[in-house]
This record gives sequence, structure tokens and C-alpha cells, in this order.
Amino acid sequence: MLKNRKIIVTGAASGIGKEIVKQCLHEGASVIACDINENSLHELKRSMDNQGILHTYQLDVSNYEEVAKFFMLIEIEHPDVDSLVNNAGIYLAKNILDYQVDEIDRVLDINIKGFIFFSQLLGRKLLQSKRKGVIVNMSSVSGIEGSSDAIYGLSKAAIIGLTKSCAMNFSPFVRVNAVAPTMVNTPMMDSIPNWRKEEYLSHQLIDTPVMPEDVAHSVIFLLSDKSRHYTGATFDINNGGYLR
Repeated sequence: MLKNRKIIVTGAASGIGKEIVKQCLHEGASVIACDINENSLHELKRSMDNQGILHTYQLDVSNYEEVAKFFMLIEIEHPDVDSLVNNAGIYLAKNILDYQVDEIDRVLDINIKGFIFFSQLLGRKLLQSKRKGVIVNMSSVSGIEGSSDAIYGLSKAAIIGLTKSCAMNFSPFVRVNAVAPTMVNTPMMDSIPNWRKEEYLSHQLIDTPVMPEDVAHSVIFLLSDKSRHYTGATFDINNGGYLR
């Protein structure tokens, strides 16, 4: 489904990002995997051995200078890159009343600015060359329904707005969509308060837990030509938990 495609994935070394990398490779794409954790990138490379063409780069998505240098390198080593999955993010599981200023900055820098930096630089590259491309942004049900962690929730709501705006700004060459999962069975879920987990689950119409591979399936669809008429859309993966 993704043959001859070259895709950047941020936050690629664990959780949903790792599963996205795995499925992109399985679908025939070449993947440029970015993560701040170099050891996890080495493990990713080892675990994906012989599954496809995988390149890894250690960087901090919230550091514009690092991201800009990465794209300069991409221009030389991977000029044919055409897609991006903005996935890197953090969740501190804190009440807004307990947040310190540096913690607020950290969440917003990674969860919002990182998406902006990568979107801006790839969008500029594709528009200047008038090449078709795709961006998929990882939002969350927290950005739609609210979160017990208000800073995280607002960051994921911002991504939905960014998705719509970039869809307009990058048309007709680059399609931009978002995926907004409910709780997914990753280590991040361990930080969600039990009362909030129970509240999410009580609304769901399907009793099968959402797994990283389920989210990756939606990302693969949005990266593929099968979704060629979708842009500016947000895809809820929430077991029917929040019907609108």
C-alpha cells in the first residue's frame, strides 16, 4: 500500500510510534525514524532488522535548531521524502494546579512546537518542489473531550486546529489529517488516573481494547492513496465512546 513512499515518523522508538514504523515497513515504505532516546532507536533498528529500509536519527523535536539541521541532512540523504507522522509527545498526568512553569513549557514545546517545526519544514519542502505528500498528526480523545491533565488536553486540541490550518495552507499538494485515539495499551496509559480510565471505558460501545496496532492501521490508511480525498479531518478511534 505504501510502496515507493518515504516517511518520517517522530517518537518512533516506542509505543504507537514503533508500531507505525513496523506497519509502514510491512507496507513497503522506507522509514526515517526520529526519537530523543538513542538507545531505544538502536533497539528499534535491531527489532526491525530485515523488515525493510529503516533509517534512524536521534533528535529533540522541540529544539528548532536540531530539527532544522535534520531537514538539511534529509535534503542531502533523503530528498525523496514525501510523508510525515507527527507522533512524539509526552503526558505528565498532572492536575493543572500542580504544574510548574517549566513543566508547562516542556509539554507545549514537545506536543505542539515539535509538530509545528516538522510540519513547517516538510510542508515548505514539498510545496517548493510542487510534490504530493501526506502529514498525519497524532492527537487524542483528550483534545476533543477534555483531559484530567489540562495541559496535555490543550496540546492535543491544538493539534486538531493545526491539522485543519495546515490542510488549507499546504493544499493542493499535501494532505493533512489527524488521528485521535482513546486510551491505548501503552506505558503512557499507566499514568492516567483510574477514575478517568473508568469514565472513558464506561462510554465505549465496543469492549475490545484499542491497541497500538489499531492506531497504526488508521495511520497507514491516511498515508495511503486510499485516503486521497481526505484532508483536514480528524479520525476518532474510541470504540464509539463519544458519539457526536
